[in-house]
Amino acid sequence: MADRVHPAESPRPSTSSAVSDSKPPSPSADKPTPAPGTYVIQLPKDQIYRVPPPENAHRFELYTRRKNRRSRCCFCLCWLLGILAVLIVLLGIAVAIFYLVVRPKSPNYSIDAIAIRGLNSTASSSSAISPVFDVAVRADNPNKKIGIYYQTDSSVQIYFSDEKLSDGVLPAFFQPANNVTVFQSSVRGSGVNLSKQASKALIDSQKRRAVPFKVEIRAPIKLKIGSVKTWKIRVKVTCDVTVNQLAAAAKIVSKNCDYNVKLW
Repeated sequence: MADRVHPAESPRPSTSSAVSDSKPPSPSADKPTPAPGTYVIQLPKDQIYRVPPPENAHRFELYTRRKNRRSRCCFCLCWLLGILAVLIVLLGIAVAIFYLVVRPKSPNYSIDAIAIRGLNSTASSSSAISPVFDVAVRADNPNKKIGIYYQTDSSVQIYFSDEKLSDGVLPAFFQPANNVTVFQSSVRGSGVNLSKQASKALIDSQKRRAVPFKVEIRAPIKLKIGSVKTWKIRVKVTCDVTVNQLAAAAKIVSKNCDYNVKLW
């Protein structure tokens, strides 16, 4: 008689099947599966940046031309700056050599004497005066290799208490190197009316025997260095001169001169 299977007994699953069911899912199961009809294409990075798509080829060409033009401009600018720097250095060397060879020095100016006529301290402010000043100007050129040409269009003006009394000019002449020249200038005024304050100050200063005047000299000059003449340079000399009396025999009590130069 055939054996019967007891209803309480059920078949046990095999060990091999249990192990196979507990295996972890494979890595390929986590990757997304491309949709049907789509493709994933991998390209090198340099190809993506260097080769533009056809629709942007024209824009890429314009950008490349602009970049090349900018590079050329930077190159030209660097060259210009380099040339300018070289010129500045050469100019500095030339100035240094000129200074070492020529040793330029500033000329000195002063008032040696001043004679006064036609200026009466007792004149009232309502009367016109015509003063005359004979001024002796001393010019000292200490340079050993530089001569000075004093040109025309010069001017000499004399003031008292900021009121102009007379006008004149300097003679045109050449002053050689290492030379001292004293030249005369007659400075005249005509129909000058002093204010009440200026008339009173003139009387008071005459009583104190200390009459202050301001002498302004403007002279265009040219320097001669060897056989070369410079362009026209303008010199302005301002002298504060105090005399003891308003007469032809006036003596200078004090004087102080200063000057400045305009190269252009």
